Parts: sequence; C-alpha cells; structure tokens
Amino acid sequence: MRKKIASIALGVGITILATSVSPVARAVPRLLSVTQQKNVECCQPDLLGLDEQIWGENGQSGDWRSLLRSIDHSLKYIQSPAAARAYRKYPIKGITRDRVWRSLVRFRQLVVKSRTPAELQAAVRREFDFYQSSGRNGRGEVLFTAYYEPIYLASRVPTAEFRYPLYRLPPNFAKLQRLTRWQLEGKDGLSGSKNRLRGLEIVWLRDRLEALLVQIQGSARLLLPDGKMITLGYAGKTAHPYVSLGKELAKDGKLPLSGLTLPVMIDYFRRYPEELSNYIPRVRGFVFFRETHGAPATGSLGVPVTAERSIATDKSLMPPGALALMQTELPFASNFGQLEYRHVSRYVLDQDTGSAIKGPGRVDYFMGTGQRAGDRAGVTGSRGHLYYLLLKQ
Repeated sequence: MRKKIASIALGVGITILATSVSPVARAVPRLLSVTQQKNVECCQPDLLGLDEQIWGENGQSGDWRSLLRSIDHSLKYIQSPAAARAYRKYPIKGITRDRVWRSLVRFRQLVVKSRTPAELQAAVRREFDFYQSSGRNGRGEVLFTAYYEPIYLASRVPTAEFRYPLYRLPPNFAKLQRLTRWQLEGKDGLSGSKNRLRGLEIVWLRDRLEALLVQIQGSARLLLPDGKMITLGYAGKTAHPYVSLGKELAKDGKLPLSGLTLPVMIDYFRRYPEELSNYIPRVRGFVFFRETHGAPATGSLGVPVTAERSIATDKSLMPPGALALMQTELPFASNFGQLEYRHVSRYVLDQDTGSAIKGPGRVDYFMGTGQRAGDRAGVTGSRGHLYYLLLKQ
C-alpha cells in the first residue's frame, strides 16, 4: 500500500513533505497558472524532482556544469562564518548548517553520477525530504519574478549625452540612511553631483530610467566609449522600503495593472519622458555601488549568482545557500523570436535576497546577463511552488 505524504506545518513559512520511495508526488497540490498562461499546466505532481534542463531540453544544450558551479558556490558559503551565524539562529528544527552541507555534497554526487533526468529524480526521491514553502496563501502558492544583470553604455566623465550618475558608497553612509531619493539626487536626478554625493560618481549613463534599473537589479555591466567593459555590484541601500514604479503608474491610472510588465513600463516612459521626474522620486530608496573589476554578479551571500540556477528569497525565513526545486512557468524565445511560456521544474540554489522579496510567497529568479535575459525577466510573473531538499535523517 502506498504511503501518503505527511504535511507538517512548521510555522515560519515551510512545510515538510516526508516522502516514501513510492510515487510521492500524487498528493502535492496543483495550481493553475495565471490567466494569460492557462495553456500551460503549473506544478504537475509527476514532475517533483525532475529537471530536464540539466541534460538539455527543447533543442537547448544542458547546463549541468552551471548547476555544479552554483552548488560549489553554495558549498563555499556554507563553510563561511556568515553561514555559521545564520544557521545558529535559523528557526526551523531539523534544518541545520551541517544538514544543508551534506545535502549539497550528496546532490552534487548524484548529478555527476546520474545519466538521465529520471535517474536523478528517482535518487532524489529516495534520499531527500522536500520542505515546501507555505507560500502566499498558506497552501504553497509562490509568485515567481525574475531579475538580471543589464548591459548599458556609460561614460567615466559627464557629457551632454551621459548625464545620470551611479554612485559609490559614501564614507558617511550612516548619516544618509533616512534621506530620500529626492533629497539625494533631486527631482530631475541631476542634483546629486552638486551637493551630498559630489565626488562619489563612478560612471554616468545616458538614460535616467536605465540608471534606476541598475539600482533595482543591483548590478550591471557597463560598456565605455573606448570599448572597455566595467562591472558594478551592490554596495549599500538607504533605509526606505522598495516601491514598485509600475504599481505607482497603475495607482494613478496611467497603465492597467493587469499585464503591466517591464517592457510596457519602459515603453510608457519612452513616450512620456517628462513623467520620469514625477515617478522616479517616488522610489525613495537609493542604491550605491562598487566596482567589481569583471567579477560575475554576486548575491547577498557574497558568492556569484548563476544564470537560471540562482534564486533570491526572504532570508529571514528561507535557508541561505540551500538546494531548492522550483515549479512554475517561465518565458522562452520561440522559433519565431517571440516569448512563450513553458512549464519548468528546476533545481536552484538560494543565494540572494532583495528588498521587494518578502515573505514565503515570493521568489526572484536570476535570468542572467544582457538584453535577452532582460527581455525574459521583464515579463516573468507566474505562480508556482518552491521546495527545499534536505537529506533524510
């Protein structure tokens, strides 16, 4: 007789699915995708533990090397003093630093050893427990969005074309924590170099919205006029909570909230550039940067994030650096150059966080670097499920 899945609520956003060797996924709840994606089923029970991207799917080559590299980044973090501090106060009994470490090591061995997605899936079901995020509604529903590392043109010196600065962290940063974006850079975004932020400029961008998007994404690659590429990473942020520019536009009736994606918002500001000075100051929080000298984009754990394999979650709830499995819909380029949604069941590493990512029902997925990643990230917003995998005790 097949055993049922035992769901034990743990009170801080995660539920354990104590699985048997027999087909465990039948009892996992299912969710329909959002309205415009109903042609794709989300969170199919039989896919629990399946990841076909590792070996390649839909005509694309596999990314098992990227997955192994991402696992190695998490293993490096788990060995750090920061991880020791984080897990000393982690509130869920049974999720420990040592168990996360052993789970990552064993999963890596299984990825190297397995020859097919089904072989890996069977091994994972035998050896691991699944801890499900309780989600936004207590029933496991998680909203997945995405972020990316943009590439923009920039200049080391201000010119008539390059006018909007990105700044390094001020030495008196603590005294600036309560200041708003308006107070720091003015309504037009050009006053920072005339007062408190003077001398802190790293580069200047051509477009004020691009400068804001770098702050929202937290990192960037910037191409200078001489052809040199420089990289910037997150250095600090003022104390104001995240404000969604898109939601502000919808609140004022400028754009409908339904279907409001990053490309739609960018198009609106391209048509009405005078609105930038009305809306960008509403994003009161302000982000500072540091040059990273060609290093890859780095998450909040201090290790690189990996395209298609790293996620950001609320680190007050979720286990940092841990192995997870996400089931949702993501956009992919079709043969006709359009973006279409496909179901994904994918192993990821929890290596980042974000000011907008709060609670057990939010996950931000790292798409990668450049325009294509940005196009996909800008239209990502699907419901799904998130599970953490830990070796059975």
